[in-house]
Amino acid sequence: MTSTEPTTTTTPAAEESSVVAKLSTLDRFLAVWILAAMAFGLGLGRIIPGLNSALAKVEIGGISLPIALGLLIMMYPVLAKVRYDKLDAVTGDRKLMASSLVVNWIVGPAVMFALAWIFLPDLPEYRTGLIIVGLARCIAMVIIWNDLACGDREAAAVLIALNSVFQVLAFGLLGWFYLDLLPGWLGLGDGEHLDISMWKIALNVVIFLGIPLVAGFLTRRIGEDKLGRERYESAFLPKIGPWALYGLLFTIVILFALQGKTITSQPLDVARIALPLLAYFTLMWFGTFGLGKAIGLAYDRTATLAFTAAGNNFELAIAVAIATFGVTSGQALSGVVGPLIEVPVLVALVYVSLAWRRKFTAARQMTSAPQES
Repeated sequence: MTSTEPTTTTTPAAEESSVVAKLSTLDRFLAVWILAAMAFGLGLGRIIPGLNSALAKVEIGGISLPIALGLLIMMYPVLAKVRYDKLDAVTGDRKLMASSLVVNWIVGPAVMFALAWIFLPDLPEYRTGLIIVGLARCIAMVIIWNDLACGDREAAAVLIALNSVFQVLAFGLLGWFYLDLLPGWLGLGDGEHLDISMWKIALNVVIFLGIPLVAGFLTRRIGEDKLGRERYESAFLPKIGPWALYGLLFTIVILFALQGKTITSQPLDVARIALPLLAYFTLMWFGTFGLGKAIGLAYDRTATLAFTAAGNNFELAIAVAIATFGVTSGQALSGVVGPLIEVPVLVALVYVSLAWRRKFTAARQMTSAPQES
């Protein structure tokens, strides 16, 4: 005969209800605010003459300062939440690290290449732009999607840092392979050449990841020294937390204001570009989420793996397309349409991820329940 201590169990539904109950109004209606920000930005770009040109001139080294400001504001609060003393537990997870590298740098570009040729065989400019989007792996906005989906913050920090290193080293090489070498091998016609230096890619990484990462690390280090970990997490972090979503909404408004006229003046072209993008984000997210579950990752790391695989660095893709082919090119339009599709699709996938979180919790409770003999 065995004795057991009384335990209190929380059902998945009750756990999910408690999570929803704690959400602020901003979080709870996030999809509404994002759609409103997209519509507002598109409207501004259409009704204010010269706004896109004025915003485009506020840049350094080909990087839009308004967009950079929005992304920095968006990423800083989330990176200040990361417990940097736990990063070694992430780097020791070989299944997570290997899966991320394979999915991001082998599967992702190959899937986008295939979809671009399947959906746009007659539109080479748009096709090339989509392939560039597939090469630009996400290092910024994924932070927000992962946090909203209750993913592993420490794992997200490590994986986007890994992506940033590979982005500097591999972007140009993969661009040559998928745009120049592979089409010739497959008899698909002449290839394209990307005019992008490793320095520009490194600058993109430093601005969109390096600055907020250092700021977040120093904030936690100094904050814990001054306040202690408990007060830092219970008092300071809730004060800066909402700024992540403010930064996201500001970025969306600026991005769509910059390209509002271009998007709304070519609706049929936008629709043609949107179809392979929709297929890409869906395939990458669901495929990677299934992979994470199949190899035994917990929910939080599975969600992180899925969102880092599905997201893309739209700022880098647009900058490369404009630098190589021009601001009015079809390649640049494909880069612009990227976030138009990515933002609402990944917001929807946040809700899918949270719903599937229940299944992970329920399955874990079933497998960990004591067996009757």
